[in-house]
This record gives sequence, structure tokens and C-alpha cells, in this order.
Amino acid sequence: MPVLNDPATVSEITAMSDLYETALGENRLETLDRLFYDGPETVRYGVGENLYGADEIAAFRRARTGGSPPRTVLRRVITAIGPDAGTVDLEFQRVGSSRIGRQSQTWIRTPDGWKVIAAHVSLMADIS
Repeated sequence: MPVLNDPATVSEITAMSDLYETALGENRLETLDRLFYDGPETVRYGVGENLYGADEIAAFRRARTGGSPPRTVLRRVITAIGPDAGTVDLEFQRVGSSRIGRQSQTWIRTPDGWKVIAAHVSLMADIS
């Protein structure tokens, strides 16, 4: 059974999650591309799109005018699964919206560093 939440691994994944949030907020496309695993196995399910493979994910980001809408992270849970994998799950709220969003990412350690291999973004129903 893998060890859960080794502090060193949690710290590494936390730093990668922080880097991702900064790159997303600043629309740093090259950084976002580097943070995703570069292969056909990579999946990103978005609010309105299903993307398969790193190429589709990169193309989606480049076609989105202005980048991701600004957001505030409300809650984040990071779980390390052994020394080489982990998940980041967070709730967020887009600026100017009452809807709560959710994001899940699965991170894996590769020879090129930590990479997202699966991601899912969704918005909950409007509760206002």
C-alpha cells in the first residue's frame, strides 16, 4: 500500500499547484504547456470541452481569448499517493460570479518533473 501524504511529496505538489495557479492567472501558455504531461494519455475535461492529449489541450488554451477567467481559490486539498503521484482538488469562484467551480488534477512525477496527466474542471449550478 502506498504511503499517503509524505510531507516532502505534499510540499512538492503544493509548489507545482501554486505554479499552475500563477501561470493560469497570468495566462502563461508555455508554463501551462510544460506542466501537462506531453502525451496522448493526458486528458482535460473542461466546463464545455473534452480534450484528449497534450496537443488538444495546448490548442484549446491558445484559442481562448484572454485566457482563463480570473478566479479566487476557496479551498484546496492536496493528497500525495506514494512518492510519485498525487491529486490536487480545489474549489474556486470566478471573479464576478456566484457559481462555485471545482478542479481536480492528477499529478505524476516524470523524468522531466511533476506533470498533470488528468484534469477536470466543472461549475456547480448557480445558487444565488
